[in-house]
Amino acid sequence: MTDDMRHTIRTEGRAHRTTSQGEEIFLWEKPSSADGPTRGTILFIHGSSMASQPTFDLQVEGMPEASAMDWFATRGFHTWCFDCRGYGRSYKGDDVWATIADGAADAAAASDHIREHTPGPLLVYGISSGALRAAAFAQNHPDRVSRLALDAMVWTGDGSPTLTERRKKLDQWRGTTRRPTNETFMWSIFERDHPGTVHERFAQPFIDQVLALDDSMPNGTYIDMCANLPLVDPEKLPMATAILRGEYDGIAGMDDLLAFFKLLPNADKEFTVMPGIAHASFAQKNFLLVYQILHSFYSRPAPEYRGEAS
Repeated sequence: MTDDMRHTIRTEGRAHRTTSQGEEIFLWEKPSSADGPTRGTILFIHGSSMASQPTFDLQVEGMPEASAMDWFATRGFHTWCFDCRGYGRSYKGDDVWATIADGAADAAAASDHIREHTPGPLLVYGISSGALRAAAFAQNHPDRVSRLALDAMVWTGDGSPTLTERRKKLDQWRGTTRRPTNETFMWSIFERDHPGTVHERFAQPFIDQVLALDDSMPNGTYIDMCANLPLVDPEKLPMATAILRGEYDGIAGMDDLLAFFKLLPNADKEFTVMPGIAHASFAQKNFLLVYQILHSFYSRPAPEYRGEAS
């Protein structure tokens, strides 16, 4: 990794609020800090067990590059994330299950707000259940997404040892809208697939910043991923799409994702296996590799020639 790819500056963030299905959601914006025109607007969508800012704007002393938002803002991208209802600074009533469909609706509401500030189609990134939320949003609103990156995703759930274990608690998840979270559970995210992949300077700050916002998480995505897959149709994603899968990911089955990938209709697509990475890509020792993959995908020009229509 070159020094240029490591260089990152802190960017001042701006808090926003809007509503989704009548309930408040929190958005966090970090605009481009580079000279010249913006290279695009990225919308980051978080997973099942943490709100958006710890995932995408992680603050680690002396390491501004720990924040994906700061890293991309330094390189000319306008960046946004939001808390799905049930998480962080968004509405967290006991009536919120925070299903994949709910998250897709929240992403649509966030995109409505973002387009008021930065018009044009979005570069969308989602991780884990956030990838399912991102894909469902893109399926519902294909005109709003120019490039879609899906990281640590499942399609049917086949070949996922983590989901196999999680299904044993399905009745428990269905019995209440929320499950408690704590430091032990957060550490399990880093240790369950392949101990040693997490960045030693990122893990504790990430855990602390997650728990500062939430002491429980909604169960909707757990139920969906254990009982209701598949939830998205790859043939209804016409935009350029990248599938990212960590080498040691215990949720995202390789064959499951390859089958999904083959059905994507746009030939402008890529499948990337990320070496030395488990499930939580941005908190891994190899996090800069993930950034560079996304930077390349989001910076790529559209094809000038497509061939004859069939």
